[in-house]
Formats: sequence, C-alpha cells, structure tokens
Amino acid sequence: MKIIMYAVLDVERPFIKAWAEKHNVEIKCVTERLTPETVKWADGYDGIDFQQTHMLDDSIYPTLKAMGFKQLTARMVGLDMVNVPLAKQNGLIVTNVPAYSPRAIAEMGLTQALRLVRKLGYYDQRMDKLDFRWTGLESTEIYNLTVGIIGAGNIGGATARIYSALGANVIATDPVHHAELEAYLKYTDLETVLTESDIVTIHTPLDDTTVNMLDAAAFKKMKPTAYLINMARGGLVKTPDLIAALQNHEIAGAALDTLADEVQFFEKQAEPDEIPEDYKTLRAMPNVLISPHSAFYTNTAMKNIVEMGLDDVLAVLEGRHPQYEVLY
Repeated sequence: MKIIMYAVLDVERPFIKAWAEKHNVEIKCVTERLTPETVKWADGYDGIDFQQTHMLDDSIYPTLKAMGFKQLTARMVGLDMVNVPLAKQNGLIVTNVPAYSPRAIAEMGLTQALRLVRKLGYYDQRMDKLDFRWTGLESTEIYNLTVGIIGAGNIGGATARIYSALGANVIATDPVHHAELEAYLKYTDLETVLTESDIVTIHTPLDDTTVNMLDAAAFKKMKPTAYLINMARGGLVKTPDLIAALQNHEIAGAALDTLADEVQFFEKQAEPDEIPEDYKTLRAMPNVLISPHSAFYTNTAMKNIVEMGLDDVLAVLEGRHPQYEVLY
C-alpha cells in the first residue's frame, strides 16, 4: 500500500516516518502543493493526503478519479479550498482533520488578545524610539472583560474554557448548542456578542454564508474599546471595512492570523511588490497584530495532523469508514 503526501513540512516528517513504520505503509513526501501539474505524481499510489490554503483546481478531481483514487484527505480543519460536491461527483470520499489541537489555536488567540489588551504594540512603538514612558497606556485585566465567541465548535469551545479559567465573562453564538460548554459560556445571539463583548473572537468555517460576516455594519455595533481576534479565515472579515473601523476608532484593535488575500504572499519570503496595500496599512498600526496563519503550529498539533489524516486514508483504503468524513 502506497500513499503520497503533498506540502509536507520538515516538522511532519518524523511523525510520518513513525506512522508508516507502525502500519507498514510506503509513503512518498513531497514539499509541493497539490496542483494540476503535481497531481500527476500521484499516479500509481493508493491514497492521497494534502494541505494548503490555495483553492484546488477543479481539474484535479477527475484526474484523481481516472487514476483510481477513492479518497482525498485534507490535512487541515478548513475546507474552503476543496470543492466537496465536485469531489463527491468524482467518487472521492473527502476527509479532514477537524480537531487536531483546538488548544493550539485557542492559545494563540489568547496570546494575541493579551498583547492587545496590555497595549504592547504601543509600548513596542515607543521603545523603538527609546521612549520608556508608560503614561497613557493604562490597560485592564482579563477577568474584567466579556469575551464573545462567534462559533463555539472545537476551537471556540477550547477558547471558552481558557478565558473562563482566567475569570472572563464568556458569551457565544453558534447554531449548535453544546451542553458541555455551558459551564464555561452563555449562549446568546450574534447581535449581543458584537455589542457587549470587549474581545470578539471568531472561529467559524468560511463559506457562502459567512464570507465578510464582519463588515462595516458589524464593526459599528462593537464597542470602541473592543478588540477583534481572527484565528480562523481571512475571508470572514471584510478587510477594507476593518481598516476603516480602526482608522475611525470604532474598535480598539485587531489580531489577525489570516487575511483574505494571504495566498498572494504568506508561506514564503515575499518580495516587496507582492505585499498588498491593506497588509501594509494594517501592519503599520500599533493596535494591530498579524501572524502568518501560524496559530496551529505546535508540536502536538503537527503530530495529530499527520496521524489523524493518515488514519483516515488507511481506513478508506481498507474498506472501513473514516472517522472524519466530510458529509456536506
């Protein structure tokens, strides 16, 4: 049995090697993304496993079908880069890794929120000018704040647990109510989350119903002292509206692990002419923190990403039901 894995990181290789030896499976690792050109490398393999933030080209699905593939495993949570209906039309069972380490992303969100609340961006800016005065930068403490979560799934739930443990008042909106989270949060509606929260943190999938859900109208509902945390998908936030809200002091700041146009320049050493103006504008603000879609990047997460993804590849190849099949 042979499996090909695309976009493999060096940090994943020890976990891949250990899994392959345990299950007596041959695995070929390539660093390139899955594209119409590189999909040809999959010919002769039984299973396929990939990760990337770029949209898969539609030609890939019939190509995999013609090669005899029965599955397509995405080594990630979000599936906005996969045309799931088209994959199913081509006989491909799609799986993902929905909860490889919710705490990794939740902890990154907390880290950035604390930096914003404590105004560390402003301190950094002053100290770069050898100005060591702290006057005018009074902050508060987490237990005084209300944290609003948009999307209380695996990551949102982990986020709720952490903030609750720190003493924050946590509220959340989600179409599905999880009874086990009620010890850590109070369910409410989106309007209440936006108007009452001091920190709004979003953890929803990106699809046609959620694209640009945080726009000018949403920002006008938020407190002028509130912070936005986006550790999910860039397309959830309408970037021009966010910039305007920050410039007009409608919100106090933002932490962004992802941007709507990040595929142009993230995951590489970018050239100056590749950097869009919205990134430059945001990056210059002391009340905005940007990281390169790296909230997931911990050793625990990488181990789980590899093992959970490959477990489902093997399940399909052996005729068993995968644990994380995407059903929509």
